[in-house]
Amino acid sequence: MLRIISANVNGIRSAANKGFLEYLGKVNADIVCVQELKAQEADMSEAMRRPHGMHGVWHTAEKRGYSGVAIYSKQAPDAVQVGLGLPEFDHEGRYVRADFGRLTVISLYLPSGSSSEDRQAVKYRFLDAFLPMLADLHAAGRDVVVCGDWNIAHHNIDLKNWKGNLKNSGFLPEERAWLTRVIEELGWVDVWRTLYAEIPGYTWWSNRGQAYAKDVGWRIDYQMCTPALAATATQAHVYKDEKFSDHAPLVVDYDYSGSLA
Repeated sequence: MLRIISANVNGIRSAANKGFLEYLGKVNADIVCVQELKAQEADMSEAMRRPHGMHGVWHTAEKRGYSGVAIYSKQAPDAVQVGLGLPEFDHEGRYVRADFGRLTVISLYLPSGSSSEDRQAVKYRFLDAFLPMLADLHAAGRDVVVCGDWNIAHHNIDLKNWKGNLKNSGFLPEERAWLTRVIEELGWVDVWRTLYAEIPGYTWWSNRGQAYAKDVGWRIDYQMCTPALAATATQAHVYKDEKFSDHAPLVVDYDYSGSLA
């Protein structure tokens, strides 16, 4: 079995104070993809850089206390790619890739457009640039999983209050259509929705009101896979026994027979 976790921690130091590293010690994950580190490498303790002896690779933002992604793994990766090669986005720390044999794992933090029209424009530019990269990744013949906070809820089932969010970033028609292209045109597989067609699977809740308590959530964290890898997914869950951030970890188990070496 191969267990992969994707978790937006909304600050690795904050999440560590809420028990996230202890959680990693007991969940027996092979690979953990983290988003929103909100820390430079120098800000992280050894336990945050290598939790429980796992190997760590990361892409931190130039701006302190902002963005950043990481991949922790039991096994050292064969190769690592930090950033997309696009300066506009790479200074924000949004992409890191690690290869293990035939398996490629990516931790992605797609921009949010909710704060301003300018940031929504940045998000659209990211989507335009990332689509051909996803096509190339799919065509490379490797087993690939893109884990992370995609900041898009795809269908009505993916957020509780879909009627009230039709004009809001994260559920705009253009964003949803882009995600449809990723799946239907490029051939990527949304593992959660494939396993559980009728279970919402929310992974993020607003801090306003009683959203978490009332489960008024959004499913914006994904494990998006190439078809052969997706076909090996056996089960998944969103971990809510503890609350480490405004997101909850997405855990997927794969009956993966491909070599990691």
